[in-house]
Amino acid sequence: MPPVKLEVSDATITQSSDAKQKELNKCNQLELKGLESIAPLVRSVEETPEPIATEVCGTIPTWIRGSLLRNGPGKFEFGNQHYNHWFDGMAMLHQFKIEDGKVTYRSRFLQSDAYKKNSERNRIMVSEFGTVAMPDPCKNFFLRFLSRFEMIEATDNASVSFVKYKGDCFVSTETNYMYRVDPESLETQNKVDWTKFIAVNMATAHPHTEPDGTTYNMGNSYGRKGALYNIIKVPPMKNNPEETLEGAKVLCSIVPADKARPSYYHSFAMSENYVVFIEQSIKMDLLKIVTAKLRGKGISEGIYWDPKQDTVFHLVDKHTGQALSVFHQINAYEEDGFLMLDMCCSDNGEAINTYLIQNLRKSGEALDQAYNNMYRVFPRRFVLPLNVTNDTPTGVNLNTRPASSATSFKTAIDKVVCQFEDLHGEDLYEYGGLEFPQINYSKFNTRPYRYFYGCGFRHLVGDSLLKIDLEGKKVKVWYQKGLFPSEPVFIPSPDAVEEDDGVILSVVVTPTEVKVMGCMDSHCVHL
Repeated sequence: MPPVKLEVSDATITQSSDAKQKELNKCNQLELKGLESIAPLVRSVEETPEPIATEVCGTIPTWIRGSLLRNGPGKFEFGNQHYNHWFDGMAMLHQFKIEDGKVTYRSRFLQSDAYKKNSERNRIMVSEFGTVAMPDPCKNFFLRFLSRFEMIEATDNASVSFVKYKGDCFVSTETNYMYRVDPESLETQNKVDWTKFIAVNMATAHPHTEPDGTTYNMGNSYGRKGALYNIIKVPPMKNNPEETLEGAKVLCSIVPADKARPSYYHSFAMSENYVVFIEQSIKMDLLKIVTAKLRGKGISEGIYWDPKQDTVFHLVDKHTGQALSVFHQINAYEEDGFLMLDMCCSDNGEAINTYLIQNLRKSGEALDQAYNNMYRVFPRRFVLPLNVTNDTPTGVNLNTRPASSATSFKTAIDKVVCQFEDLHGEDLYEYGGLEFPQINYSKFNTRPYRYFYGCGFRHLVGDSLLKIDLEGKKVKVWYQKGLFPSEPVFIPSPDAVEEDDGVILSVVVTPTEVKVMGCMDSHCVHL
């Protein structure tokens, strides 16, 4: 039979259009005034290459031993030129080393080619997501004119996350470049180019890893016939110490609904047997992207929200690569012939444009307006039937799971339309929704689970830590005014029996006593 596509349609099956609009209004009813300025969080800082002692308030369990590694933007200008977008700042690496209840801190700038070129000339030489590098004024007029017609060089400014491949520590962004780094000293080691190993032009900064170390990722490829989405598989072992991505292969390629305007994606989901790619309504206009430098615009100008585009779930068997046919997924697992796909969703995809530096540095009414115009993000579950055949009836809700309000309707031979259920109660609206979700990953990734954690958003950045209990959809909250936590990391206790027996680690910063740059999106590698 042909591949089965599982779609999330704007045509609501279980709600009238008026009811759906009321629900959207509820999701975005939290209007706030008098928000605290976070401009000090978006400023350049100096690196701290030698470890320094920190003051510990309270007690850190002695069984926590290791390093919490983070990365994020740490420098926002060179000379008199400044970046336009939060994603553009030069990558800074942070290490919080925890041992015997004490913590030391160190940080270093990633010695990327972008950082070194910019530093040598004291100007922006390499284009980033929202900032285009202007022609060198030292060139004559003719050379400056010709440089406008050059393709934008992919940046190696790996500021998004720490990742592991074959046991080694890397920092990554959303281009074809990564850097291997020393997790102890934070020194930059060798640059790795995905294109030298497999036919992809980029890879996400959020891979998934199986217990044996096998790693899955996704990356686009671009050719004369348009774009392809590719599922990537990297083996767990290396044959010699110098190996990086040797043995990587493309498991499966998926054709976009529109080859000239593929969907943007930041991550993907994975269950025990499937990789789940979400082709969403945030689109990339490839013509605008390739002509960005000519037009003097950043790559971000080519990314836009298309509300007419349905969201499509592509299920790929990890063992065979066969395709069965939105920023962060929570978890995915299979049970009783269904695949539960839990993720953080918004009803509008224009949030990327909110994180311009000028917005993050606003204050007063302008800051309030920037926040109140944002769509909130909420955790939702889709229940995808795995055994759809030609004999499966149409017009019948295929989700037979008790106590689940999600629906799945077969509408054609190769099409199943899915409607979500909320993974939260009414009280989550008060905290501005939830993003940057984390679970007890080592024990419950790809398995049925009960708890997940994230940041609440009563500001442009996370301002609280939340714990959701799926039994009753109850929320617990950590909040202190003026403190802004990063993505939580769950560390299980050594002898844990219960799923939530452990601690949460989060880097918390404040605009009034800034000593460490916060990380909008980063990951703990090991403890």
